Formats: sequence, C-alpha cells, structure tokens
Amino acid sequence: MSLQQQQKPMATAAAAPPSLLTQVGMAGTAAVITVSFIHPIDVVKTRIQISSEYGKLGMGGTISKITSNEGVMALWKGVNAAWLREASYTSLRLGLYEPVKVLVGANDPETTTFLKKFAAGSAAGAIGSLAGNPFDVLKTKMMASAGKEVPSIGRTAKELFAAQGIQGFYRGIDSNIARAMVLNGTKMACYDQAKGYVVATTGLSKQSIVTQFLSAVAAGFFMTCTVSPFDMVRTRLMNQPSDAKIYNNAVDCMIKIAKNEGPATFWRGFFPIWSRFAPTTTIQLVIFEQLRGMMGMKSI
Repeated sequence: MSLQQQQKPMATAAAAPPSLLTQVGMAGTAAVITVSFIHPIDVVKTRIQISSEYGKLGMGGTISKITSNEGVMALWKGVNAAWLREASYTSLRLGLYEPVKVLVGANDPETTTFLKKFAAGSAAGAIGSLAGNPFDVLKTKMMASAGKEVPSIGRTAKELFAAQGIQGFYRGIDSNIARAMVLNGTKMACYDQAKGYVVATTGLSKQSIVTQFLSAVAAGFFMTCTVSPFDMVRTRLMNQPSDAKIYNNAVDCMIKIAKNEGPATFWRGFFPIWSRFAPTTTIQLVIFEQLRGMMGMKSI
C-alpha cells in the first residue's frame, strides 16, 4: 500500500464533522466568554425591571447608584450563576440550532423559509431553557440583591431550597420557556436570514467576520423588540420574595403589570436590554462561528 493510500483514511477521519457534544461545547465556550464581559449590563437591566426607582434613574443613574452604594464589584453579582446558566442554557440553544434545522428540513439555505428557521431556533431555546432555569433563578436573585456583600451562590441556593423546595428552582419556568423560544427563534432566524441579505448586498462570503458581525447586530435589535415583554415577566416571577407569592403564573403576572403599571412597562429597560443583547449576540455568534471554522464546519 502506498503512502498516499495510507493517508486517505486519516484525511477522511480529520474531515469528519464534530460530534453533537463538540458543537454544544463550542457554543458553551462562546457563551461563557461573552457573559463574563456583558454581565454588568444584565445586572443594570434586572435592577431597572424590578424597581421603578431604578427605572426612573435609567442606565447611567442605576450604574452610579449601584457602584456608589455597593461598590464596582456589585456589577458582577451572580456572575458565577451566569457562567453555569450559559454552560447549560446557551450551549444547548445555540449548539442544537443546526441539528434541529436538519430535523425540521431547514438545512438548505436556498429553500428554507424564515418560519422553519424560527421553529428550529424556538425548539432549541425551549430545550436549553429547561436545563438552565435553576441557574437563571439563582442569577436573577443574586443580581437583585442590594448591599455591599456579594451574595454566595451556595447560600442563595440553600435559602431558596429551604423556603420553597426544589420547585423554587423552577419558578417562572413557563415564562422562561416562552422567552427562550421567542428569543432563540428570533435570534437564530434573523441572524440566518440577515446573512443571506448581507451576502447578496455586499458580495462577502458567509464566513466573513464582517458578514457575521452585521448579521448578529441586526439579530440583536429584533430580539430586543420581541423578547422585552417576556423578559420583564420572567424577571418579576423569578425575583418574587421567598416567603410571598405576588404572581401566580406568567399570565397573572402579565395582567397585573399591564393593569397596575401600564402596557409600556413591558418594554421598561429596552435600552439596557438592547445594550446587552447587541454585544452579547455579536460576540457570542462571532466566537461560535470562528470555533466552527476552526473545526472545519461550514458557517451557519
């Protein structure tokens, strides 16, 4: 057997696509790196959503109040829970998008409709949300915690379990799944669709980092428009006091917010959400795409 013949099996093995676990792992890596930088914006967004006082202060005033009263490190409260959330929730919703696209017959960019892409993104988002909800609850409670002391994830989990049992970690699961489906459906479908427009308009390739950047920025804006109401409801449900039940479920929460505070409240914190989604989506997707390229995979 010649040397060339001996090398062929090795080349074929090297060209084999990464496993599903590898794809999910790449998505989780991109997500954890991203959230480490973006987390302070999430803290600000959460404070604005749960408090009308912070809502009146806006982003700048909220940052000023948090840092002056609690210290700069307060902007990273709950970041360890956020890492666990991204490693579970985002790794699945991002890593499963392409496999789910194949399952729903949405893997051909020439014939795939926007609705099929949205359905694939929504399904991946729902699966990820089920895995990440406990860490989402812990992260939200830790970010909302006032005072100079940085809350411990272990103590927060222990107190939550003592007060509410295991169901406390799945508080707001209905709104979180709905949010995840709308968020990931919008994010991945808009990103996928925008790439086609960018390629057609500029002549750049899908692998171009410029194409990926512009498409991710567009996806981040549309995500903010569709997800803000679900994000508000989820935050309110997850941040309920351990010894009280202000809202019975997502629908009850939505009705009470609209009745007591007005429909516009659902978009309170729009700019903090956008300022979080835009860089998060951009950095996350660009890193994910670059990792896919390094593994010999085609662009989304």
